[in-house]
Amino acid sequence: MSGKPHSPSCERNREPILAVLRRHLPARANVLEIGSGTGQHAVHFAAAMPGWVWQCSDRAQHLPGIRAWLDEAALANTPPPFELAAVTAPVPGFAPPPRIPTDPVALRSGYDAVFSANTLHIMGWPQVEAVFAGLATVLADAATVAIYGPFNYAGAYTSDSNRDFDGWLKQRDPVSGIRDFEAVDALARGIGLSLVADVEMPANNRSLIWRR
Repeated sequence: MSGKPHSPSCERNREPILAVLRRHLPARANVLEIGSGTGQHAVHFAAAMPGWVWQCSDRAQHLPGIRAWLDEAALANTPPPFELAAVTAPVPGFAPPPRIPTDPVALRSGYDAVFSANTLHIMGWPQVEAVFAGLATVLADAATVAIYGPFNYAGAYTSDSNRDFDGWLKQRDPVSGIRDFEAVDALARGIGLSLVADVEMPANNRSLIWRR
C-alpha cells in the first residue's frame, strides 16, 4: 500500500524491543500501545505474537497512517486504533480492552500490558504525569508496563548523543526533553508499579519494565 508513514528507527529497534517484550509479557495478553506513531511496531509485534491483542492509540492526526499499516497487514489481533492524547484534565480517557479473538473466557477487566515507545520525551511533564494517572484506572491485576526510549540517570545524560538530542528537543519545544529515570519511576511507584527490569537498548535507549 502506497502512502503509508514510515519510521526508519522503528525498523531498527523493533526486534530488540520485541525480544524484551517476549521476556516480560505473557503469551496471551491485551496490550494497549500509547502513541503508536506510524503503526509499524504494532504490525510487527502482533504478527510475531498472535496471542497479543495489540490495541493502537494516538492523536487523531496519526490514526489514518496507523490504519494504513493495520489494514495492509490484515491481522486478526489488531483492532481499529482509537484517539488518545495525554491531557492534564480530565485524566486520559482510555477505552476498555477488546476481547481476544476466539477466546471463550469472559474478558478480564483492564489491560494486561501497556507499551509506549519514544513518547515521554516529546510531551510536557504534566502530560507524562497524566499518562501514569490514567494507567492506574486501566491496568489489570499483575499488569506489565513497558516504556522504551532515552532516559537520564541522577540528572545526567548517558551519552553525548542523548545530550545533543535533548538540546534539539528543547529547541523545538521547550516543554519536551529526556526524562529522569528517577522521576518516572516515582510516578510508576505512585500507582502501585514495581520496576522489574531496566534493559540497555541500542542507540543509548532503555526498556523500562514495571509490574503491578
